[in-house]
Amino acid sequence: MELNKRYDFILFFDVKDGNPNGDPDAGNLPRIDAETGNGLVTDVCLKRKIRNYVGLAKGEQPPYEIYVKEKAVLNDQNERAYKALGVDLSQDTGKRKGGDKVEEARKWMCQNFYDVRTFGAVMSTGINCGQVRGPIQLTFARSVEQVVSLEHSITRMAVATHQEAEKQGGDNRTMGRKFTIPYGLYRVHGFVSAPLAKQTGFSQEDLGLFWEALQNMFEHDRSAARGLMSSRRLIIFEHTSAMGNKPAQELFDRITFSRTSDGPARDFSDFNIELDGNKLKDFKTIVSV
Repeated sequence: MELNKRYDFILFFDVKDGNPNGDPDAGNLPRIDAETGNGLVTDVCLKRKIRNYVGLAKGEQPPYEIYVKEKAVLNDQNERAYKALGVDLSQDTGKRKGGDKVEEARKWMCQNFYDVRTFGAVMSTGINCGQVRGPIQLTFARSVEQVVSLEHSITRMAVATHQEAEKQGGDNRTMGRKFTIPYGLYRVHGFVSAPLAKQTGFSQEDLGLFWEALQNMFEHDRSAARGLMSSRRLIIFEHTSAMGNKPAQELFDRITFSRTSDGPARDFSDFNIELDGNKLKDFKTIVSV
């Protein structure tokens, strides 16, 4: 079913004793706004978890294959579109391979890859399948309060090589470091464009799968480094038209939080998530605009 309404949404998720998104430029420390102390999680990090969930849930089968995934070679993915269209790229001497079939290849990619028709993609990296503007976009997630990054020493009771064992003088213990946030509640904003969904073929069924992924994406992304991460509240603003009825920020301002305890927060129960001052108790709330 074609998507004919605009949606704006807010997702609250939390982390306990984990690193939700390490910064490779800072020794994998949790990302933190240096001026405010609020924690950050990038949109790329969250999209990765959504892609992984969809790939697991749908078995990487069309029309739910994932374009951007671990160890993928993107030009190989692009070439598949031309093979499906019966185009021999070896005969294409143009500067940008694809010629007048680029638009057809772009449509094929949208039809087969969930993340292409959802988030968009730049597919002109040699074998040209064009560019796609995705109907769903996310902001960085930001913690609602300041977070503290802790550093822990950890011990490994083994070494990787005999040379390391000799250097240790028979003591095979090696030391390492681990970084965690004791607790952080994060808020991310998202946008769903009906006109762009029409361009990529993103459907109402695709949107339902996206909401499902937001709820369950942490359930299959567990690791010792990430601690306990959970999706907590999803508030969806459903407009009555494709172009929307109100500015997104006006809607987002209706969602606030309040504290139920004093001192440092250590659990989701330390917060109330509120819509127009009323506490939200269910995971998903749909608000007609």
